[in-house]
Amino acid sequence: MFTRILVANRGEIAVRILRTCRVMGIETVAVYSDADARALHVTLADQAVRIGGAAPAESYLSQTAILEAARATGAQAVHPGYGFLSENDAFAAACATAGLTFIGPSPDAMAKLGSKTAARRLAEAAGVPVVPGAVPDDQSDAALIAAATQVGFPVLLKPSEGGGGIGMKAVHAAADLPGAIAQARREADAAFGDGTLYVERLVTKPRHVEFQVLGDRHGTVVHLFERECSIQRRHQKVLEETPSTAVTPALRARMGAAAVALAKAAGYSNAGTVEFLVEGTGDRASFYFLEMNARLQVEHPITEAVTGVDLVRAQIEVAAGRPVPWTQEQLTQRGHAIEVRVCAEDPRQGFLPQAGVLALYREPAMPGVRVDSGVYEGGEVSVHYDSLLAKLVAWGETREAARLRAREALAHYPILGIRTNVPLLMRLLTHDRFVAGDLDTHFLDTEAASLIPADDSPTADARAVAAIVRRGGSGVTATAADTSWDPWASLGGRRV
Repeated sequence: MFTRILVANRGEIAVRILRTCRVMGIETVAVYSDADARALHVTLADQAVRIGGAAPAESYLSQTAILEAARATGAQAVHPGYGFLSENDAFAAACATAGLTFIGPSPDAMAKLGSKTAARRLAEAAGVPVVPGAVPDDQSDAALIAAATQVGFPVLLKPSEGGGGIGMKAVHAAADLPGAIAQARREADAAFGDGTLYVERLVTKPRHVEFQVLGDRHGTVVHLFERECSIQRRHQKVLEETPSTAVTPALRARMGAAAVALAKAAGYSNAGTVEFLVEGTGDRASFYFLEMNARLQVEHPITEAVTGVDLVRAQIEVAAGRPVPWTQEQLTQRGHAIEVRVCAEDPRQGFLPQAGVLALYREPAMPGVRVDSGVYEGGEVSVHYDSLLAKLVAWGETREAARLRAREALAHYPILGIRTNVPLLMRLLTHDRFVAGDLDTHFLDTEAASLIPADDSPTADARAVAAIVRRGGSGVTATAADTSWDPWASLGGRRV
């Protein structure tokens, strides 16, 4: 087992990894940019190394700086978390060259799955269902138009590289194709340095359901069940839950087997996630391979909540050469878990990211609730990085118990100083369609009017919290948010 691990990330995922390392008795090294000199992950690590300026390209994306930090501190392994260098096969290879263990899949497996077109071909070869489509070798406009015509409208233009919905274009008529191709190619080339496109049939009301997999270096791969991730904005997830309300035991068995088959075909080891689109519900529902994320997912805590497995620990042990410690039959689910992503953003302004000092920040403490965060009261939310502040996870014996617990926890989660999406999350958890489990990936678009409030008037609770903060904040407790507290209110001319 490793004695010292460098965590090549920041924020809540860095804190999450550091805590598991501490439980395992492993020394830790944090890296930080100039903007993160006072960040929580820096204070929690045994050692911390400055790696550059605030811009990610100067710090968290600098392979040279991270590898030098590992060498200087005597780290034996590097955990990349998610984002930044986590799916960079060149970085994984550079770690191996430097004598470091990369806590993730091999560079070869990562390269096979990094290209969506290559991953699609691999899935087809492994017998995994894919959305009907075409991957033309000829990338001319004429060839892409012919491919779309063959697939049949509506279609989805997708970049071969990257993710996050960048460059994806839904096209409903042939006349719109030339403009959509030009725009998709331009966006993909700017974001990923590769304008290669392919065409898929547009699934009009899909669910987004993913399977957590874990493989070892000895050829074993298991899945740890599914996560429902249909509530998204711009292809970025907002709320996740497990089990999915659309997945029956029979469908779960089929999808889980497909996820394992793909991972085995890629020679995959460590934690990864196979994402599917699902049409329909019940045993006869159809599912199609979407992509595989060769890393730990943001939403991994809900899988941990229902299985009792520490996925970060499993990653570290597998990377150290140990086998997966369970058979598929030994893995079970108990209860239901819901995760909401608490973000520094303003939903009423197109989810515009927010920055500033957290004048008040108190996490809820109650049974069945877990908060993974990388911030603290008085800390600064930077303009340079992702808007995610924390992930709140609620577990219950039933979906309804988990839903009510998540809603109650958010009501006891006061945040002042910047705007957040907490009010949207609270409305989402009580929305009739969500309560009924009636979900698809267009949920936020179709229900925006009822989820994003138009009123900006301060509430009595918000004014009370603001008054306490102005007096110094020492008397603020989590119960300051008990009823209708709204951090979107205007307080003394400040937007919160």
